[in-house]
Amino acid sequence: MSSTQPRRPLLPGVNVPLIALFDASSEDLDVESIRKHAARIGRAGVTSVTVQGSNGEAVHLTREERSLVISTVRKALDESGATHLPIVVGCGAQSVRETVLFCQDALAAGGDYALVLPPSYYKTSYTPEALSRYFLDVADVSPLPIVIYNYPPVVGGVDLSSDATTTLAKHPNIVGCKLTCGNTGKLNRIAHAVEAATATEANSGWMCMGGSADFILQTLVAGGSGVVVGLGNLVPKLCVKVFDLYKAGKLEEAQKLQAILARADLVVGEGGVAGTKSGLQTWFGYGGIPRRPLPQLNPDTATKFNSLLEEAVALEKGM
Repeated sequence: MSSTQPRRPLLPGVNVPLIALFDASSEDLDVESIRKHAARIGRAGVTSVTVQGSNGEAVHLTREERSLVISTVRKALDESGATHLPIVVGCGAQSVRETVLFCQDALAAGGDYALVLPPSYYKTSYTPEALSRYFLDVADVSPLPIVIYNYPPVVGGVDLSSDATTTLAKHPNIVGCKLTCGNTGKLNRIAHAVEAATATEANSGWMCMGGSADFILQTLVAGGSGVVVGLGNLVPKLCVKVFDLYKAGKLEEAQKLQAILARADLVVGEGGVAGTKSGLQTWFGYGGIPRRPLPQLNPDTATKFNSLLEEAVALEKGM
């Protein structure tokens, strides 16, 4: 597979960044639960999945574990009839060299695209030009097409501008972005500048994705291609339904479901990985715990967050 001809096209819609699941006593990867979770999400109508994103606890995984997760998810999707779904793999590291190594590993394990955060450890030394050069150097040699990941809170506040992103989009091996910065104005500027694919138009094919379930509809109205949403681990069908309603022109129905998702997304926004796993454990019987030192939710907070999910989960289970 060459970098310009991926096996599986990245299409507008909902992408779920899959959580990593661990054995509660040993903290080893729970491969069977990872397989079952991937298969469940693959059947929900999503157009792609992500592994080794923030929800996937990439920073807690060894290089070997990263490859095992990718291959497990690929096999689970294929066996559940979702052979068409591409896997986007978090490959960002602090150096160009290691990022490219992760991209090579991802391809070998069954990944289709590489999701890349900007480096941040030497933040004070990075000019905007240096950050752009990082992405260009990676894209020049990566065997997988690159999706830029803009998520300032996890990279010391590094926040790529809309101008920088649209300039990087000219590289033939940079095919999209995920904006978890929550800046819909930036998303609108990028989507317009690159003529991004939308729910109804293929346009240039470049993917401009929002990064939160509390603004799925806002992303689509702004001209975005879809969303990559952690809440999709819990209610993937509901997230897909908002996309489908918008695509069908049923805005009032989409708005009502978007309000429900926005309330439920507090669990992901405030509880993070631990909140998502707590919700899965409560409502679906699996989820477990994050790897240390990431703490579990305390019981009172878990009760509060899980109650916020009840309305959305009830709709999900009825679909």
